[in-house]
Amino acid sequence: MRKYILVFILLNFLCYSQNKQSIFPEDFYGKYKGKLNIFNPNGKMEIDMEFHLFPTDSTGKYQYTIIYASENINQERKYLLIEKDKSKGDYIIDENNGIFLDAKLLNNTLYSVFEVQGNILTTTEKFYEDYLDFEIVFMNKQKANKSGNTDSETPEVISYPISVIQFAKLEKYE
Repeated sequence: MRKYILVFILLNFLCYSQNKQSIFPEDFYGKYKGKLNIFNPNGKMEIDMEFHLFPTDSTGKYQYTIIYASENINQERKYLLIEKDKSKGDYIIDENNGIFLDAKLLNNTLYSVFEVQGNILTTTEKFYEDYLDFEIVFMNKQKANKSGNTDSETPEVISYPISVIQFAKLEKYE
């Protein structure tokens, strides 16, 4: 009987652990850093990267900072993450220069897709307890490939070859 009670307690603990929901962004405030790996047609490059996420004095607005650092690059991009409809996972990334990017939160992952200067970019930031995975994928619209549209049941499909992938695993350090 004692053995069954121990198993029951263990199963309850495991179920509770799996059901614990994180609260975004509060549970992920902090500073993260690591190496950003950039893969492009010329090969691979690596630079230092940081990501900071903190509250502001305004409800529903958060400091959202990306820092890139290398011998050739030293950029600090101070953005705001704004709740549009938190219950639906709708956010806006305000670049503080008149540019606003729609973002969607699902399963502690913030997704954004946008077009700039003929390129389509998708960004993904997946938050974990003590790190985050950061990814940007670039596609050039001018290199689009069309297929399908061969009959009334086959729609036209446009695909975009990926030209650059940036990926970083950023460890929480503060």
